[in-house]
Amino acid sequence: MALPSTVSSPSFKSTPPYLSAFNPKPLHLPATYRSINRRSCKHLSFRCSSSSFSEKHHNNANPPKSDDLVELPLFPLPLVLFPGATIPLQIFEFRYRVMMQTLLQSDLRFGVVYSDAVSGSAAGIGCVGEIVKHERLVDDRFFLICKGQERFRVTDLVRTKPYLVAKVTWLEDRPSGEENLDELANEVEVLMKEVIRLSNRLNGKPDKESQDLRKNQFPTPFSFFVGSTFEGAPMEQQALLELEDTAARLKRERETLRNTLNYLTAASAVKDVFPSQP
Repeated sequence: MALPSTVSSPSFKSTPPYLSAFNPKPLHLPATYRSINRRSCKHLSFRCSSSSFSEKHHNNANPPKSDDLVELPLFPLPLVLFPGATIPLQIFEFRYRVMMQTLLQSDLRFGVVYSDAVSGSAAGIGCVGEIVKHERLVDDRFFLICKGQERFRVTDLVRTKPYLVAKVTWLEDRPSGEENLDELANEVEVLMKEVIRLSNRLNGKPDKESQDLRKNQFPTPFSFFVGSTFEGAPMEQQALLELEDTAARLKRERETLRNTLNYLTAASAVKDVFPSQP
């Protein structure tokens, strides 16, 4: 479901940072392919303390363990991929065309790590992207649809040419103890629905019947889904991806949604007083 965009009231000087977390095109349902040119990748530094997965990582009966150490091709991107989310990519830089040609003959999976274009640094925690659909063009460019799988932590770089390959370990959420995760997830869903309702109102769209945003998801995958909708705030998304506690992730998302809702409520009130304002 694409979340509706929000609008800034003329009475506010600027949109607060947390409002930018909601974007009409979340990662899991983008409208167009992303064209990524990573010529600066050779200058990347990792914030962290042709290879492929072994066969056991493709077998559901043998899920990856947090202490497994494997080599993984890395693709630094200016975005954050979450488990369960999908992203379309257009691959045209030579090194990544080489990487894709290798992957299409092996296990179809690579690591997506968030890269800050300004600082040139890459996050030490990322998410595996599995190629679920691809199209190879005559000039060796690729159109890809990738789905997020398990998270990983970069422990060491193996090589940088022709593309990055790193040793990684798997990252999983710890048990949340006495926390009522279902209750937290339900609170987050209610807030999301209210944000959507007010966003529609501010954009002059008709109110729609509330939809089931959780869709019977367990709290952990639902927390990743919520994080994937915060597309306009990659640093916040990265912080959510790195959390190893579902309860902590849901609480942080709840706070962001509450702040967003407060802003939208104020903006809606201003619009009621000044209905002719753009």
